[in-house]
Amino acid sequence: MAESVWDYPRPPRVEPTTRRIAVRHQGITVVDTREAVRVLETSHPPVYYVPRAEVAAELRVNGHRTVCEFKGVASYWDLVAGGTVVPRAAWSYETPSPGYEILAGRLAFYPSTMDECTVDGEPVTPQPGDFYGGWLTADIHGPIKGAPGTQGW
Repeated sequence: MAESVWDYPRPPRVEPTTRRIAVRHQGITVVDTREAVRVLETSHPPVYYVPRAEVAAELRVNGHRTVCEFKGVASYWDLVAGGTVVPRAAWSYETPSPGYEILAGRLAFYPSTMDECTVDGEPVTPQPGDFYGGWLTADIHGPIKGAPGTQGW
């Protein structure tokens, strides 16, 4: 079923999904779950948040933080997999803002930093740019925010 990112709301909506979300890096399956939630926001492909307890690789708090006007303060995580460290591979909202409590205890991975991210077995294309971290699949249509010239949308 095709979805337009322009039908997604602002402020963003969070919803559970039963789609199979997998992340692989350096030959390691970092996570493979059907327990994710996705955040849907106008002009962005979905961002999938997976339970931290299901991550099968070492995570280290990075110390970097940003603020989302809707979700709150984001903490960033380095991933250690296959003998390599991937700085800021994922982020989380440890104490999310009201309305986004379901994100607590979950991580979102930047598909641009991983060897492979999939949704129901389909390889993901990273959202243009490195700021938003959306997961673009064949059923998601744009135009998509993130590429040069789209920051003011």
